[in-house]
Amino acid sequence: MPNTQSATRQVRVNARKSLRNKSVRSLLKSNIIKAEKLIFSGELKEAEEAVVTATSSLDKAAGKGIIVANSAARRKARLVKKLNQARLQKPAK
Repeated sequence: MPNTQSATRQVRVNARKSLRNKSVRSLLKSNIIKAEKLIFSGELKEAEEAVVTATSSLDKAAGKGIIVANSAARRKARLVKKLNQARLQKPAK
């Protein structure tokens, strides 16, 4: 329970911000999962488009401060690494 008037205001502000950020985080997770599913299913054309979408949404979230910039860079690197591995394995079949 906040003790001061400014702390009470801050609780309300944090509630609004977390509500706003929750939808963006959910969209991020959805885009990343969609891209990973397409990569692992072998549909590389669609996977490339999904990776571009996921990368864009990660950059936007990092720019707005919803996630840390280094976290966005790490997630993008892992996603692109998975895509590149799938590209290398595709012609071998």
